[in-house]
Amino acid sequence: MRHDLTTLNLVLAIEQTRSITRGAAQEHLALAAASKRLSDLESRLGVQLFERRARGVEPTEAGRALVRHIRSLHASLYALETEVMEFSRGIKGHLRIAANSSAITEALPPHLVGFSQAHAQIRISLEDLTSAEVQAAVAEGRADVGVFTPPLVDNRLQTWVVGHGRLAALVPLKHPLSAREEVTFDDLLAYDLIGLHAGASAQELMREQAAARGKTLNARWQVRGFDAIAQLVEAGLGVAVLPEQPAERFTRVFGVRSIRLEEPWAEREYVLGVLRQQRLPTVVQRFVDTLIPRDKQ
Repeated sequence: MRHDLTTLNLVLAIEQTRSITRGAAQEHLALAAASKRLSDLESRLGVQLFERRARGVEPTEAGRALVRHIRSLHASLYALETEVMEFSRGIKGHLRIAANSSAITEALPPHLVGFSQAHAQIRISLEDLTSAEVQAAVAEGRADVGVFTPPLVDNRLQTWVVGHGRLAALVPLKHPLSAREEVTFDDLLAYDLIGLHAGASAQELMREQAAARGKTLNARWQVRGFDAIAQLVEAGLGVAVLPEQPAERFTRVFGVRSIRLEEPWAEREYVLGVLRQQRLPTVVQRFVDTLIPRDKQ
């Protein structure tokens, strides 16, 4: 079923003005022509989009759903126009990267520096998602490449290990554990844990480890962002488990101490994933080449 932009814009204008008359005027259409466009669209879709009332119109549930899609379409068209116009300014491509928070702070920065210096005419966008969301974004084409921590949950991806990291405990300076050189997860379970939002790889890993011990994770606080976690730890609201590199940086900014987490699962891999296909797009292949030697691909 094909829809023209004029009619879709009319629907959006009617929803915004709550009036077919004002919507038609906003789109520079005669009222009769606008009414016919709306009627034809409702006939094709087989649903009523607006309820006529004494003081104007109100969108039905179907109308609200259509408006959401029209707004999404407008955003996509704007992104399309912006990206194509960039070629006139010398931009030679756009690389969309999705990565989890740990990868952004530990694994990606040196690779991004090298790639951006070697390919200054490629625009890069980076989105912070959970590891599962990263894999879904790449598999569904919403991102070109992803960097995340295992497990791999989508076999549509081709993957390579691109780095290693380690988890550490973060505690307030005056905490009972602060004098220790290393702690176990059992040590941390005796205290309230400040963690990332549900779905974050480290959070899910801790939940699994607690369950394996027959214990409950006392995750009273869940926030987005390592900085927020460090500030809550400094305030004495609990302890946390973070990637070692940002944890060490926070010791120079906040009143916290980073302690080695002595657990086998504290060692982690960072994985680069792309959609499995016969031939990668040129921009994606260049990024893969930056991270993975050709003989290892």
